[in-house]
Amino acid sequence: MTRPTRQRDHDRQRVRDEDADETETDAEGGEVDELDPGDFEPEELTRTADGELIHEESGLIVEEEQIDPGPEWRAFNHSERQSKSRVGAPTTKTMHDKGLTTTIDWKDKDAYGRSISSKKRSQMHRLRKWQERIRTKDAGERNLQFALSEIDRMASALGVPRSVREVASVIYRRALNEDLIRGRSIEGVSTAALYAACRKEGIPRSLEEISDVSRVDRKEIGRTYRYVSQELGLEMRPVDPKKYVPRFSSELELSEEVQSKANEIIETTAEQGLLSGKSPTGYAAAAIYAASLLCNEKKTQREVADVAQVTEVTIRNRYQEQIEAMGIHS
Repeated sequence: MTRPTRQRDHDRQRVRDEDADETETDAEGGEVDELDPGDFEPEELTRTADGELIHEESGLIVEEEQIDPGPEWRAFNHSERQSKSRVGAPTTKTMHDKGLTTTIDWKDKDAYGRSISSKKRSQMHRLRKWQERIRTKDAGERNLQFALSEIDRMASALGVPRSVREVASVIYRRALNEDLIRGRSIEGVSTAALYAACRKEGIPRSLEEISDVSRVDRKEIGRTYRYVSQELGLEMRPVDPKKYVPRFSSELELSEEVQSKANEIIETTAEQGLLSGKSPTGYAAAAIYAASLLCNEKKTQREVADVAQVTEVTIRNRYQEQIEAMGIHS
């Protein structure tokens, strides 16, 4: 059953009247102008954690388009994630080919985990050998492969996190692209890149520690580091001695109280200009030695010097300067 035409026309008019009544009005009863996102200044807009761009004063959402780059499936543990994933490992700068080429597993087993025959093993050995050969198509890639393996070896020996290896690899790649390797050893430049990466990531290691795991001497590392950082414009800030305090204190088995006191000594004396021109490792070692005496957890100068890889003379000199600046009588 349908309504008469006159009734339908009446209903449409009533809806239009209701829509007109719902037009926004301000506090004085006047109509509010429609907001145009193009009229807002950039500083008036805020990006929320959900990715929306909003105008806080009016509450208008300017942008709300979100793209979810994640997978369409859900996983609640590692095994589920592994079984559902359809992609390989992420690309990484720590490998010369960024991890994109095929690799042949070293295990001589088939897809079911069973050992393969001697004939197949021989065949897989040949395939593996040729795969390694064709992964590097020229001398530049062989250079990069060797350098990145050196960086990985030294970083493992130093116990630094993966982020440092990634930064070191990027620095070495830049040096290779700028042709800074010519006339210098691959080991020297890769060690300098690792040293620079440690400083950039706020996990400093002294030149002595770096040279202990490297195949080049300390003098060459320092010289190459200065050259590379200058040519690439790395803009390295001086190392803060306080960054060495937790590691040295941990190796000496000192308490949190000693660490806190050592940091206080470094801050107070650095404000007086004593740090200028001084080795940060020696300065940190002297502060730890002074703090251990003040907190009744005495360590000998030899013990502290061995951990910090500085001489006892350096610790004595810095110690005397620090206690004088602090107004402490030995």
